[in-house]
Amino acid sequence: MKPENDSQADKKPTFLQLVGSVLSAVVGIQSSKNHERDIKHGKTSTFIIAGIIYAALFMAGLAGVVHLVLKHAGL
Repeated sequence: MKPENDSQADKKPTFLQLVGSVLSAVVGIQSSKNHERDIKHGKTSTFIIAGIIYAALFMAGLAGVVHLVLKHAGL
């Protein structure tokens, strides 16, 4: 009989686990357990799409901050 944590590691990543994996990839850190789960049970296309969405949101947020700073600077 497997412990509870091992049975969860044998399932495909949930949405929150996917987000956590993408954010870990951005920072460059991730536990080996999560990495193994992503490799064994995750779909590559899902991680690529999540990464593209994160990059688009990051760029939009950065553009918004720059716009706000320039607006307040009077430029």
